[in-house]
This record gives sequence, C-alpha cells and structure tokens, in this order.
Amino acid sequence: MREFSWPARVYWEDTDGGGVVYYANYLRFLERSRTEWLRSLGYSQHVLSREPGVLFVVVSIAVDYRRPARLDDELIITCSPRADGMVAIRFTQQVLRAKDNEPLVVAQVRVACVDARTMRPRKLPEQLLNELK
Repeated sequence: MREFSWPARVYWEDTDGGGVVYYANYLRFLERSRTEWLRSLGYSQHVLSREPGVLFVVVSIAVDYRRPARLDDELIITCSPRADGMVAIRFTQQVLRAKDNEPLVVAQVRVACVDARTMRPRKLPEQLLNELK
C-alpha cells in the first residue's frame, strides 16, 4: 500500500498558551489522517459501523516528538498502512511541516478491527484486506 498524505493547518485550539501544538493534539491529526485514508478508498467509518458492523480501535501507539508545530503552520500528515494479521492494521505515520517537509512527529499506530456490537476482535473486511496487499 502506498503512503497516503493529508494536509492540515495548526489552529489556535490545537496549541498551548505559547502557540505550540499541545502534545496530545498530534493524536488528533494522526486519527484524522487515518480516517481520510479510509475515505480515499471509498469507506466511511459511519457506514462500516452499520454494514458490515465493524469499528476500528487503537490498541497501541508509540510517538516520537521531534520538533514543535506552531500556530498557523501548514502540515502534511502521512500514513503508511499494512495488514498485521487478519484483524489489525499497523500504520507508520508522520506529521511534517509542509514548507520544508521536516518531520515533527513520527508514530507507529496499531489499530484493531472489532465488532460494533460486541467490541470483540473481528476479521478486517475482505475488500480492505485486499487494499492492504
């Protein structure tokens, strides 16, 4: 699977009092990039939750904060997914400053597919598994 990129901008609400992105808010950028990756493949998380009845939950994350993003910075958030068995997807993700492509954050995120009703692990939808090959 090729790398997916999604543009974003840093808004006041993303920052602390000094205009620097608050560390936990990078997780929001990473989450949105994964959602937009799914959307680019034609999947809606809302629709997937109803048919075939699956949700995606983060089961592990490792984040390396390298440089700060600041108010009004334009960012590029990437994700490179790969299947991790039949139930999970492992993403390598980065938050880059758009003007110089400098890596600000690098993360490894593992997401599991679960049944929307029972919250128990469930095989990834076949079409999505095929996208990850």
